[in-house]
Amino acid sequence: MRVTSAMPAIGALWKREMLKFVRDWSRVLGALAQPIGLWLLLGFGFEGTFRLPAGGPQDVGYMEFLFPGIVALIVLFTAIYSTISLVEDRKTGFLQAALAAPAPRSALVLGTALGGTTLALAQALLFLLLIPLVGLSASAAGVGLLTLTVTLVGLGFTALGFVIAWRIPSTRGFHGVMMMVLIPLWLLSGAFFPANGASPVLRTLMAANPVSYAVSALRQALYWPEAAPSAFASLPVCLTVTAAFAALMLGLAIFVARRQSVVS
Repeated sequence: MRVTSAMPAIGALWKREMLKFVRDWSRVLGALAQPIGLWLLLGFGFEGTFRLPAGGPQDVGYMEFLFPGIVALIVLFTAIYSTISLVEDRKTGFLQAALAAPAPRSALVLGTALGGTTLALAQALLFLLLIPLVGLSASAAGVGLLTLTVTLVGLGFTALGFVIAWRIPSTRGFHGVMMMVLIPLWLLSGAFFPANGASPVLRTLMAANPVSYAVSALRQALYWPEAAPSAFASLPVCLTVTAAFAALMLGLAIFVARRQSVVS
């Protein structure tokens, strides 16, 4: 792919995603209201009974523990469901027109991925404004690390959503498949319960789950750098796995866009 020939197309697709976001505030409410409601419901429900296993900070309440997991949930849903526009664009004919353009197909992947990632990052940072509710304050370094992690997760899961949307002809089918994929990934990521208190079987599943490393990186970025030994994995390992997943998914999305015809 020649970068100079692809950049205008990538920029145009990114701008299109931003305009759709600005014009449809229901997307903001939908992406934020449900995770915030879940955070409050579970947080208050388990606050009095939650304790971290030995080796982790013992003064951490459940709302504080769950906070990074909700950030991950917002990013996952925003990134994945930004690609539902691919299914809608197929019906309106925009996708066919984009594929007929002289720009390389990889530009379609990258423009879509960057658009979804930008939206995911914006909404994650909005949710971050609620940190004072759990008595915390994020450092500049922590926010920078969170931004990096969210960007990598957003790129990876937007690309995954692109691959699935490329082959699924209906929005209903896309919703069904993505719920089947996203919910287990999130529940088995250490967002909902600590990994070091889980059974060996669950720990094995969590170790194979790329979202586990993203959640652990978010948790360490926000307020637990001193508790890295009790995290799911060290910060360098978490970032490496998250970056590798993003690169793998982007490569797969570009491969699919180049080699396979879109389902009509």
